[in-house]
This record gives sequence, C-alpha cells and structure tokens, in this order.
Amino acid sequence: MRFTLMGTALMSADPQAAARWFTEHFGFTVGIDVGWYVNAQHSDHPNVALDFVDRDHESLPAELRGASVAGTLLGLLVEDVDAEDRRLRAAGLDVVLPLATEPWGQRRVQFRGPDGVIVEILQMVEPDPRWLADNGLA
Repeated sequence: MRFTLMGTALMSADPQAAARWFTEHFGFTVGIDVGWYVNAQHSDHPNVALDFVDRDHESLPAELRGASVAGTLLGLLVEDVDAEDRRLRAAGLDVVLPLATEPWGQRRVQFRGPDGVIVEILQMVEPDPRWLADNGLA
C-alpha cells in the first residue's frame, strides 16, 4: 500500500482545547476547525496530521461514541530530549515518566496530554552493549 499521509484521530471531550495544547507545546497548526472536528498539522512534517473529534459526534461509529482515549502514546523523536524536557516542565506539563536513559538505546520522557493521551519525547542514544548481548541483539 502506498499512501501520502498518516493521521491519528483522537476522540476528545473538547477538540479545540486538545488541538490548542498540541499547537502551544509542539508546534502544530490548526488547519480545519469546525468545532466538533479539528485538524492540526506540523509545518516541519506536512505528512503528519492529528485530528481531534468530539467523542459524542454522530460521524463516529457507535462503538466509539462517548469513549475516552485509552492506551494511546504518541512518540516524538527529537535531537535534544533534555532541552525539551526542561522546556515542557517549565510550561507546566504533567510528567508521567521522568527523563530516563533506557539500555535499549533511548533517552525519553513522557507527559500527560489532553483526554488521556500520553506524549513521549525521545532521543536515540547508544544502547548498552551488555543489555544488547543479554537480549540476543549483539
């Protein structure tokens, strides 16, 4: 399959507020806002879209209506996770997982976003050779 855009639709109690959070903290821009549906894209990544849909809207399949986001983690790979951690903590974001260096080669931090979404900011680092060997990856 060949496609030109990958988007994620998140059910939201307040689509406009959810989109505003991503624009304020992560540089997204709202492209479409019809109240119950808001589309946000990032100018540096035109093929990445976040859609926010009122969780009670009739356009959703019946089994999704009224549902809250659960088990959703959005990962953003950055060049300097420490700088982003400082910036986002200074902005008052709720830390879910404090900054940590993982033996498999990631330095990461997680923040609670709107409607139960977790946003992980991560940077690739050198993996621990011992961990790689112990897990059959060396």
